Formats: sequence, C-alpha cells, structure tokens
Amino acid sequence: MRHILLIVFLLVLTVTGIHAATLEEKVVEHTMKNGMKLLMVERHTSPTVSAWIRFRVGSVDERSDERGIAHLLEHMLFKGTTTLGTKDFAAEKPILDSIEVTARALTAEKAKREKSDTVTIAALEKQLAKLEAEASKYVIKDEFFELYSKNGGTGYNAFTSRDGTTYLISLPSNKLELWAAIESDRLQNAVLREFYTERSVVMEERRRSYDADPESKLWETFVAASFLTHPYGQPTIGWMSDIENLTRTKAEQFFHNYYAPNNAIVAIVGDINTKETIALVERYFGTIKPGKAVPPVTALEPKQSGERRIELVAEAEPTMMMGFHKPGIATPDDYVFDVISMILGSGRTSRFYKKLVIEAQVATEIGAFDAPGSRYPNLFVISANPRAPHTVKEVEDAIQAELDLLKTTPVAERDLQRILNKIEYEEARRMGTNGGLARNLTEYEATTGSWRYMTENRAKIAKVTPADIQRVAAAYFTRENRTVGFITKKGGDK
Repeated sequence: MRHILLIVFLLVLTVTGIHAATLEEKVVEHTMKNGMKLLMVERHTSPTVSAWIRFRVGSVDERSDERGIAHLLEHMLFKGTTTLGTKDFAAEKPILDSIEVTARALTAEKAKREKSDTVTIAALEKQLAKLEAEASKYVIKDEFFELYSKNGGTGYNAFTSRDGTTYLISLPSNKLELWAAIESDRLQNAVLREFYTERSVVMEERRRSYDADPESKLWETFVAASFLTHPYGQPTIGWMSDIENLTRTKAEQFFHNYYAPNNAIVAIVGDINTKETIALVERYFGTIKPGKAVPPVTALEPKQSGERRIELVAEAEPTMMMGFHKPGIATPDDYVFDVISMILGSGRTSRFYKKLVIEAQVATEIGAFDAPGSRYPNLFVISANPRAPHTVKEVEDAIQAELDLLKTTPVAERDLQRILNKIEYEEARRMGTNGGLARNLTEYEATTGSWRYMTENRAKIAKVTPADIQRVAAAYFTRENRTVGFITKKGGDK
C-alpha cells in the first residue's frame, strides 16, 4: 500500500513514543548552505541510528537517451571511490579510461544494428574483455558493505523509483561518523568501476525479471500504454535498448549533475544529539558544492478520451489490471482516493476481498494501489487473479460493479471511521522503527515538499465525506478514463 499509511496519530504515542501533536516538536530541521536538507529525530530507546539519504532524482527525470541510468547508478554507487574499493587507484585509472574509450566505440558500432561491422565488434569485444580483466586486479569487492558490517551496520541497501533514489543503513549510534565519512566520500569521489560488467548484470536482470516474467511484462506494457507523453510510462530499469546504449561517461555526467547536496534529503533517527549531529554532518558534507537543480518534468499527459485494452498472450495463469488516471499526492482528490483505496482494496475486510474472493469466489487475489509514482498525476490501479474456471472478463465486470456502487450508494460513516482507525494503527506499526520514520521523512519531504504531510494527512482524510467519494468515483471511474490489461493463457479463454 502507498501513502495512505502515512499518518502519525494516537497509537504512535504507545508504539514509538511520538505523538502526532508533538512530531513537529520532535523533528529538528537543518538546511546547509549547499542546500542539503537534514531532518533529525532523537530516540533514545536503543543505542542505534538509521540514516537515509534521498536524492530528488529518479527515472522520471531521465531524458530519452538516459532511460535506465538512475537504476544503473544505484548499482554503480556501491562500487567504491578513489580510496575505497581499489588497491591502487592511480594504477587503475588509466585502465578505466581505456575501458571507456573501447566500450564507447563498441556501443557506437553495435548501435548501427544491421549496418555494423561484425569484425570490428569482435575486435572491440576482445579488447574490452582484456582491459576489464586487467582492471579487476585492482578491485576490492564490496568494501562499503564490509566496512559497515564490521562496525555493526545492518540493512545496508538502496532503491530507485520513478520519483527518487535512496541509500540507507542502520548502525550503532557511536558509528555515525563512519557513515558520514563513507557517504560524503561517495558523494564526492565515486568511481563507476566495472561499469560495463554491471551493465550486463542489469541487462540480465531485465531479461529474467521483466522480459521472461509474464506478469512483469504485462505491468510494463500496461503502464506504458497508460502514459503516452509523461515519462512515468517508461520503466525504471529502462528498456533493453536503453540499457545497452548507456555509457559510463553519460552516467558520470548524470551523477555529477544531480547527486548533489542541493538535491539531497538526509534523515537521521535514533540515539543522537541533534546539535552534535548537525556539526558532524556539516563537517563532512558542508564543503561539497551543489549540483544542478533537477528540472521539473513539464510533459503533461493528455486527457484520455477512450478505453485502452492491453492483452498479453503467454504461458501463464490469467491475470488482469485496471487503471484510472488520477491526481498526484497531496491534492484534494488524492485524499479521497486514499479513502477509496482502503474501502476497496485494503486487506481481508475490504469490499473487493469480501465480495470477489470470499463471496463470489471469482478471484484468488485482488488489491488496489497508486502507481507508478506520486510526484505527478498517476494511476489508481486494481490488480486481480481470476479463480478458475472464472475468466478475466468476469472479474473485470465484478470490479466495475463495485466501482459503480461507489458512485450511487453513500459509504456509511462507520466505515469511514473504521478506515481512520486502521490508518492510525498501520502507521503506528510502521513508525515503530527508526528506519520507518527515516523513510517517511525523506520520502514525503521529497514528494510533497514537506515531511509535515505526515502530520496533516490524517486530518484531511478525516474531512472526506460520503459525498466526496461519490463525486470522485463518478468523475474518474469512467470508461474513457480506463485502461485494462490482462494475460490470456495460450489456447485459453479471456
């Protein structure tokens, strides 16, 4: 589930020690001269701390010749710096430069497709393999991970989405300076070593997890068909032809432009002293120069004026998706969609589950969520798996009947209160960890412009009325605003 579970309220007091009324008092903000935003919360329940860095740049910010670059950079930024991940950078660098010259020539030749010279390609591939083998002698694998692990770090990871890129770690609070040293070094001195080896890894990831997986392939096609203009339609991993044409030079330029303090939000939550933490972060990050501001996406998705249907024929069990265009996060109607999502698709007490899975037994699984991002207008998506012998068409009709019911029959006030109670509980549970709070702080500061969305969201949802739900359902759940995607098993019925 997405941002509907983002309200800090009464139960947070007992689970995490942070009440919604005092969260604003607990969060300490500090903005450095280079633009880096630091958000801190002191929690002295254990001698640990979670540190998250969120960059306001994701796949939605890529140009057409950069698709997949943010995701590939996520992989590359674990490779080390001029001092970490290498035995001798002075000796390694000339080889890396030669690799780049050779790889760019190879990429350019392959891009000619049917007009390419196979002899030239073979020679360049041989030369590239030789250079990469030579460079590998200087590589120290996973040195970032080893450093963190030896010092008690856990959960060291990263993820890239359409809306942003995040790096995270939890570690003993007395090792926070180690985090500052490593992450500031990475921001200033990252070396994208083993780039073309890793590019091949990502291409294999794309083959295995997307091209060869029918449900993932349907999802990509469904999203691409839903967004004809806006870059939300492009996959975060990139299309295969995008990935195979990415170069280290292009990735380095993207990194130096946007992975900079002015595009970064840092959340540090746990056993800290905020004044000392500000001084520490200033000491390690304060001298780093800002980069370019990430330009806003100016593309506007044209209003959909007719149903779109996507069929994928595959050796897989039938599945289906239904999506409707809707506004992005923190807009008035988006709060109504939060409520609708809970009513229809949140857990075993939701209408979809009770009516389609338990009562009618036409589906085995069903859920509702927002995708593929939040910063810009997105989709309200319903995903379901038919229960044999029922068909995709039967499930589609049953879903549409529930959507139409929202237009004509007011939701009971007791159901709205139940939703508020569930939101409070779920968010309290999620905020029970330092990492959960750090994630929320960075995510909502990045997507809405202020982490205070967490404290304001519940009050706005509480104002949603049955009439609001009817109005929004009637406005958005229309045939002309609908995209339907489904898998048909070879030789089977739709």
